[in-house]
Amino acid sequence: MTAITASQLDEIAGRYPDVFNRSFLTRYSKILMVAAVAIYLVFACNLFAIGQVIQRGSWDIAGSYLADWISYEVRPDIVYHDGYLEVEFPKYSPLGSDPKPDWLVTENAEVTVVTKATTAAPVATPPAATGFLVPGAKGTSTGFMAPGAATGGAAVDAGQPAVETPATSERKMVPVRAEVSMGSAGSVLVEPYRVRLKRGDHTVLINIGSDGIVRAEGALPEWVDVRRGGEKIIASFGFAGRVEIEGDEVKIRQRFLGWENFVFDTSSPFWDRGFGDVMATILWGERIKPAQSNLSLAVDNFLNNAEWQHGDVYIKLGQTIVMAFVGTLFATAIAFPLSFMAARNITPSFLTNQVTKRLFDFLRSVDMLIWALFFTRAFGPGPLAGISAIFFTDTGTLGKLYSEALENIDEKQREGVRSLGANPVLVQRFGVVPQVLPVFVSQSLYFWESNTRSATIIGAVGAGGIGLKLWEAMRTNADWENVAYMVLLILFVVYVFDTISSRLRGLLIGRGQA
Repeated sequence: MTAITASQLDEIAGRYPDVFNRSFLTRYSKILMVAAVAIYLVFACNLFAIGQVIQRGSWDIAGSYLADWISYEVRPDIVYHDGYLEVEFPKYSPLGSDPKPDWLVTENAEVTVVTKATTAAPVATPPAATGFLVPGAKGTSTGFMAPGAATGGAAVDAGQPAVETPATSERKMVPVRAEVSMGSAGSVLVEPYRVRLKRGDHTVLINIGSDGIVRAEGALPEWVDVRRGGEKIIASFGFAGRVEIEGDEVKIRQRFLGWENFVFDTSSPFWDRGFGDVMATILWGERIKPAQSNLSLAVDNFLNNAEWQHGDVYIKLGQTIVMAFVGTLFATAIAFPLSFMAARNITPSFLTNQVTKRLFDFLRSVDMLIWALFFTRAFGPGPLAGISAIFFTDTGTLGKLYSEALENIDEKQREGVRSLGANPVLVQRFGVVPQVLPVFVSQSLYFWESNTRSATIIGAVGAGGIGLKLWEAMRTNADWENVAYMVLLILFVVYVFDTISSRLRGLLIGRGQA
């Protein structure tokens, strides 16, 4: 290998000075860029208090909400009484009107159930007032001059004494012990004013005093938490659920994987029946309702499922698709001719160019969400507000894109058509449109696909569609499985329209794929 001498090195440096004598910014540009990004991140973290937000975040609640996307809870309450228990399920329990789950086992015994004495207050009868039209005619006890103005005397007692219901006692078979299995996570044993929690190798005994204070025996493991000075103890069993022990009851929150009653709700005659049984009933079984076939009844029960509301969700999803399609179609129809007015090489008038371009700037500078709020106030909640918001925003954006595409066309084709003696309209038709039409259609297809997602967002502010349905489910803080269901539907629709749009764009630009 031949070594380079100092004179040769000086000669090369003199020949290529930009390589050997680089400026300070050129030499340290990468380091400066990394430093600038680091400074910006530190500034942004301090400005938005990212550390405090993470520290104060309710991660347990967030985890519970995420778990609700793929699971559901059954919430029985076990109430203490003197010598016995009472197991209560919510009115609209996913287990139906008479739930008897195998994971909740009760031990019954015959005990004396005492009903406390009650006293009902006497009923007060309002006096009849004298009418003002006819002397002696009965009127109301409320004056007509001012709301709530009394015209009669004070309320008169009906003359009946207070009704007293004496205390009673009777022998009944009632639960005296209840054991709840939390799956592989552990178990809960409830007796009157005494609870035993078991998780893994840990066992916690809890007593409920006459003062309503919940007291645990011994040291508590990390999965047991005392709240409000002993008024409540919360025990976590992980994904399986949690238990809240209070002075008068034990609240069980048992979690199960899946979506409860997704096909039929508890009021349906097909509820809690296997797939084979349901199909046999639909195809060969006797009619459940004489005036309606079993197939029609099953479809009706599915669409009108009170818990999932499939029919309403599908209607709202259809509204979202229509909003995206109609809004994009109208925007394309208006942006197409206006873009010719905005293109400098098509319309030579400076005033026309500027007015049209500023119109595009105005329409697209206001976000689609703001337009949706505006039109919701103007037209009221519904798809019309969403269509108008998409139409206004996309008219500005597509008009801008179309005009820029027109300004970058090949002038040779237009000149060739003009040389044949064609009028200006034919020059644009045969010299310009064939060049830009694939681009225009491709951009419109992309915006149609994109607006399918955007229509969901603007629907949440009242512009109709599935977005409003999604927002209503989120506001309850309890129907997160419904949120997951609608999100999956939206993802499916977006995937379908993305595939269709990609195929069409690919055909327009002469390839098999876009």
